[in-house]
Amino acid sequence: EESIAFLKTHYYGGIKKYQWPTIALALHGVVYLANGKSVEIVIGEKEDDPIFMITDLLPHLDRAGGPGSKISARQIEGEELNLVVGSMPIKDEKIKERVKLAVLEHLHKHYGIVEEDLASAELHAVPSEKARDLGFDRSLISGYGHDDRSCAYASLLAFLGAKLGDETQVCFWVDREEIGSEGNTGAKSMFVEMLFSELLRLSGERFGINNVYHIFTKSKAISADVAPAVDPDYKDVHDLRNAHRLGFGVAMERYTGSGGKYHSSEASGQLVQEIRMIFARTPNIVYQLGGGLGKIDKGGGGTIAMYLANRNMDIVDMGVPVLNMHAPLEIISKADLYAAYLAYQAFLAG
Repeated sequence: EESIAFLKTHYYGGIKKYQWPTIALALHGVVYLANGKSVEIVIGEKEDDPIFMITDLLPHLDRAGGPGSKISARQIEGEELNLVVGSMPIKDEKIKERVKLAVLEHLHKHYGIVEEDLASAELHAVPSEKARDLGFDRSLISGYGHDDRSCAYASLLAFLGAKLGDETQVCFWVDREEIGSEGNTGAKSMFVEMLFSELLRLSGERFGINNVYHIFTKSKAISADVAPAVDPDYKDVHDLRNAHRLGFGVAMERYTGSGGKYHSSEASGQLVQEIRMIFARTPNIVYQLGGGLGKIDKGGGGTIAMYLANRNMDIVDMGVPVLNMHAPLEIISKADLYAAYLAYQAFLAG
């Protein structure tokens, strides 16, 4: 209508919508074409790539009224998080939606994509800002997706470098944790059961569901997920005697949930004892203990720990403390990230 082409979006998980307009965004994903082929998309990460952006209203037209006024500051709605992708129309003035057609011509020319292919696309708009050192002393890292790529990265390195022992070591990563771990790639899926059933089958053992759950019952696990760090500007939302801080080591959370520990699992004292003993005999592991996400009746949240606990596993949450959680750019401490790597590796070694 105004000679600008947009892509509709649907935000993922718990975000503050006002943080996303006017920042540089990149497109990542894959488009599955009608001919059976697929095209991987990464646009906006290279210096000479175009970027994309969600618009916002200028402050001159977005003013709240004075005391007693019924006019309030405008809120960002989910339907307004639309991505600007072009503005140059094709030359033929007889054609309607000339800018849209120009964008589609670009997609077809460079990627072989037609409009109908967008129905089978999986595209994500993410901040194009690269991870960078933060602060004069470079002790912190600013980056998109520390929750939970920081723990995923640390656990992968720990797993690849762990010493082999007599017990089976398993590390796996799941999707959709931010929206309840639903779907066939989430922690609620039957993937874990299928994995262990296949391991039993390949080793010549009985691989029925009872045998799988027998293994689960004997298993100990870490849910590698980040924890909220205390922000000095917002101390009032934390129980400061039961909170995690940047630079104090990997965070071990015995429980999450909210209120009276609703929607959470709680690690057994025996498992926490075993992990403390492992850390005590492993050099250089610095860790901090805490519980919950903020004040008992104010904050709240959960991880995949509850879904593995429901499979009879003994499990505890452990990860990197984060500032700006779920924002376009999050902050972690290099020391905490390294401590998480050492902690995961020590746990795997037993």
